[in-house]
Amino acid sequence: MGCRLLKFDEMNIKNKILLVEDDPNFGSIMKSYLELNDFEVVLKTDGKQGLTAFKTIGFDICILDVMMPEMDGFTLAREIKKINSQIPFIFLTAKSLKEDMLEGFKTGADDYITKPFDSEVLLFKLKAILKRNNQTSEAENDLVTIPIGKLQFNYALRTLTHDDLIQQLSPKEAKLLRLLCNAREGVLLRKDALEKIWGTDNYFNGRSMDVFIARLRKYLKADPSIEITNIHGNGFRMIIG
Repeated sequence: MGCRLLKFDEMNIKNKILLVEDDPNFGSIMKSYLELNDFEVVLKTDGKQGLTAFKTIGFDICILDVMMPEMDGFTLAREIKKINSQIPFIFLTAKSLKEDMLEGFKTGADDYITKPFDSEVLLFKLKAILKRNNQTSEAENDLVTIPIGKLQFNYALRTLTHDDLIQQLSPKEAKLLRLLCNAREGVLLRKDALEKIWGTDNYFNGRSMDVFIARLRKYLKADPSIEITNIHGNGFRMIIG
């Protein structure tokens, strides 16, 4: 059992987009446009590459082409939803058939855009979906207890509970655990964690974060199936076996 996806809307951090588009020229143009508008974009050119990226990197939203080699967009979306049912996504397609649009929405799509389209319209749709998703996630998740294996994590109260034992977390401990949940079984990059919680990625803050990681490992030992592993030179990964 993993953590539910949580957002850091209050932090000034770029939203990360998984863009899966089999036309490399069109994909590169879209990637550049979105990056110019303050998004971080990972571009993949087929469904299998897209699924691999989603399993290893934390994203805020996905933009998926429908007709792709290896794995079509509908199948990719269903696989992504198995990993994270909360992730919002938009389909891009050259096909405007009603049946295809209905199939897209049945998979849980937040929107379905036919090519060619106005890039500015896509930009506003992205921002609206992300804003709505962040507000919903925070309203739902900050007020509930989140399961992490056999433990229960309440971000609003900053508590980690196992049976009748309650561990009170410091603000930084709670934020760091929340980020690990946000990454799910992907990698929490050191740079991202340092910028979001400490404000600056430097040596001294890095050593401080290592201390907080050690504390979280100690708290999570109550469930032996939970492990925070080091990804050398990259960050951390929380695994719930």
